[in-house]
Amino acid sequence: MAQFYIGVNRKARRCYGFDEIALVPGRVTINPEEVDASWVIDGKRYAIPILAAAMDGVVDVKFAIAMGKMGGLAVLNLEGVQTRYEYPEEVLERIAHATSDEATKLVQNIYLEPIKEELISKRIEEIKKSKVPAVVSAIPQRAERFGRIAEEAGVDIFVVQSTVTTVKHLSKKYKALDFRKFCKTMKVPVIIGNCVTYEVALELLEAGANGLLVGIGPGAACTTRGVLGIGVPQVTATIDCAAARGQYYKKTKRYIPIITDGGMSSGGDICKAFACGADAVMVGSAFARTKESPGRGFHWGMATPHANLPRGTRIRVGITGTLEEILFGPAKVDDGSQNLIGALQTSMGAVGARNMREMHRTEIIIAPSIQTEGKVFQVAQRVGMGK
Repeated sequence: MAQFYIGVNRKARRCYGFDEIALVPGRVTINPEEVDASWVIDGKRYAIPILAAAMDGVVDVKFAIAMGKMGGLAVLNLEGVQTRYEYPEEVLERIAHATSDEATKLVQNIYLEPIKEELISKRIEEIKKSKVPAVVSAIPQRAERFGRIAEEAGVDIFVVQSTVTTVKHLSKKYKALDFRKFCKTMKVPVIIGNCVTYEVALELLEAGANGLLVGIGPGAACTTRGVLGIGVPQVTATIDCAAARGQYYKKTKRYIPIITDGGMSSGGDICKAFACGADAVMVGSAFARTKESPGRGFHWGMATPHANLPRGTRIRVGITGTLEEILFGPAKVDDGSQNLIGALQTSMGAVGARNMREMHRTEIIIAPSIQTEGKVFQVAQRVGMGK
């Protein structure tokens, strides 16, 4: 990796985001209907390699059921309104009708309501009644307690997620989660996130993770990069963590999926994430636009309600279609935000990838003009890629 001096004796390496790269078509192309875009975690195969993010404006029980029936996974936030309120609908209405100036303060106050452990079991059981997978998320400090409750309720996958997650977390105020012990104790697959570097990804894999979430601060509603100044662009982060996955596989013959989380605003970005080494992706804003989402056309970051240092904001994304249209089409818009699976299959066919492992070998080029080349009319008229 090329390094550059940014000052006296201070080096920095160049990193890349989705807008700066492009995928090169293959010498052999494949009928998109004949590619396999599925992914596997802990031996179970899922048809849709796109997870709905554990955000209150995206996933509730109804959305999780709808996503599950289509062959995908939706992650329910165990620390959101669904487990704080018996009837969260009225709370979501208040958030949707708040002005931009009052939204963050309102969300902070709403999330002061204590989490009710009986609602954790209830929400999982509600999802399981529809015979679809139940996937839930909690921060490391609550993982052990909530993990036991979730397992008893029949959860299928447990996600431990925080802004930055490491195996080596130091604190004098509280006991850090022992990931090795936790992963060994849990009877269901554990996905851990978020990370962006080779070293941390390798340590999390060695701790027993069944999946890794990659991404710090790229989400549409996240302000972590502005508030804390940290993060790595998703192309570089995904490639680095996938390299750790490869190294871990060499040593153990245990293949662990990498899940790129956030920063993908179109089908093209999702395709690039897979070419960089992702086995699945996690998105929020794309699903917040669906008629089935609980946010009513609004979307807010998981760290928005932080009492002292909010690292997210509420944004309006609008409602553009049904969940089926977002995933499978037919697309009614021209900006790549609908028929995400169709876009992925078409891209895989164009680069000659029959499955995800072959998609990982796609040639990638640095192409800073990929978004603007020849698009002067679209930009001028604010249509297509010029929106």
